Amino acid sequence: MKRLLLLVVMILSLAQSARAWSWWNYPPDNEDVQLTSTNLPIVWLDVDGQIIDRYERITARMKVIHNGDGMLNYADTVAHPGQTIDYEGYVALRYRGSSSFSGSDKKPYSFRPLDMPLENGGTKKKVKILGMGKDNNWALLAPYADKSMVRDMLAFEVSRPWMEYTPQGRYCELFLDGIYYGVYILTEVVSKGKHRLDLPDPGESGDSITGGYIMEVNRTDGEVTYTSKYHPVSSTGTRYMNQYINFQYKSPDYEELTENQVDYITGRIDQMETALWNYSPGRPSSYDQYLDVENFVDYQIAMELGHNVDGYRLSGKFFKRRDSVDARFKMVVWDMNLAYGNSDYYQGWRTDTWMYKNNNILNSQGDPQLIPFWWYKLNTNPEYTAALKARWAQYRRANLREDRIMATVDSLANVLTAHGAELRNSQAWPRWGEYVWPNYYVAVDYADEVEWLKQWLSERIAWMDEQLDYNPDAHLMGDVDCDGEVNIGDVTMLIDYLLTLDATGIDITAADCDQDGEVTISDVTSLIDFLLSGTW
Repeated sequence: MKRLLLLVVMILSLAQSARAWSWWNYPPDNEDVQLTSTNLPIVWLDVDGQIIDRYERITARMKVIHNGDGMLNYADTVAHPGQTIDYEGYVALRYRGSSSFSGSDKKPYSFRPLDMPLENGGTKKKVKILGMGKDNNWALLAPYADKSMVRDMLAFEVSRPWMEYTPQGRYCELFLDGIYYGVYILTEVVSKGKHRLDLPDPGESGDSITGGYIMEVNRTDGEVTYTSKYHPVSSTGTRYMNQYINFQYKSPDYEELTENQVDYITGRIDQMETALWNYSPGRPSSYDQYLDVENFVDYQIAMELGHNVDGYRLSGKFFKRRDSVDARFKMVVWDMNLAYGNSDYYQGWRTDTWMYKNNNILNSQGDPQLIPFWWYKLNTNPEYTAALKARWAQYRRANLREDRIMATVDSLANVLTAHGAELRNSQAWPRWGEYVWPNYYVAVDYADEVEWLKQWLSERIAWMDEQLDYNPDAHLMGDVDCDGEVNIGDVTMLIDYLLTLDATGIDITAADCDQDGEVTISDVTSLIDFLLSGTW
């Protein structure tokens, strides 16, 4: 007993040094990485030796330096005074994530800006950070298993033009209690807010009780959940009677919901699922009054392009506005770090299968969290699959053009390599040539990882093109500027072409709107008529 007491005393004496306690806060392998200058914002978190908790928030000090896009930021603020402080103040800090926490040496964080320390009665406040709109709910994602560090940002960028809301994120380099922790993504989270999902809090009756809500298909994880009465199904529609789908209450939190509100939103989910369950080919569908079909098509494209092994079944965030605005559920893209071939489990690495059909594999390997039957049912409807093919063709001519996707990957990777951020991250977390769960491909260096990702994308796009009958030689009539859509921008470009005869960036075949074999002023008239009437 005396020896035990002596050990406790010795440990407590070490607590005078925050660095001595750093091992409680999961420091990197190399705690001595030096940062002089960087093109990325620099984030300092100071917890003064406190132990960060996974569930309870602690008070921390945060400081963010960002001198502007294209400018360097300096860690030595004494030698480089006068730098732009993007944010400085208190935050309520905790760890976040499920597998991204438990399966990663490099831990992600959730933080809420405060007006004063928690112990002094501090309350959360809304702040603007790194050009992103004011809010009080933020995350620091910690790319670790994704050694490219681009997968989440890639998913955000390619889906942003389609989805009603997609989170914004900014790369940064993080110090915690003076120790360099590596490259992080300071990002918005899927939450209510003027600059996010602009949803009112639900009321108690009438139209007000119908919105707004944010729900999530996910594990129970100690959360209060609503369990669907409809079981997940196999790739052929056979029910897994011993498996269930759970929905977490994300906003409002379950503790903030009244009994009437819980009854309403769970009842609405049940109505949507019943309509989907009762659909069969050849019968009229009624589910479109409960879900936004175009949004679900777009979400499926995002999940399938990434062949996201966690897609549909984990972090499946969806929301509902008030009926007076829009009575239908909509999905939001989130949590793509194990997508784009990054997973060696449940065949996530493959380029030649549909992920929405993956329940056969998930169930055979004993995973309790399967994909909701929604996606199987939707894809049995010829009208839905026709819409899926049409949207894929539209996007393949626009931001899903292969050269544009590869340019996005290169651009994101260049941000991380241009001034050594990726190198410093790799010094802090040396993992090249080593398996990190759940990597399928073990790259020898960063260039190898990015090249493999691009090759995987190329093969995945080719397979989806074949499955969705995409014809790259087809022309979208009226899409003069080749952005995948027909809008007023095409009218402007067509007029400019007729004035200058400069065909740069123009699809001449698509510009022949009246199909008389030549491009003239009559094509402008035909294009305007189409925009006004919706028909050619």
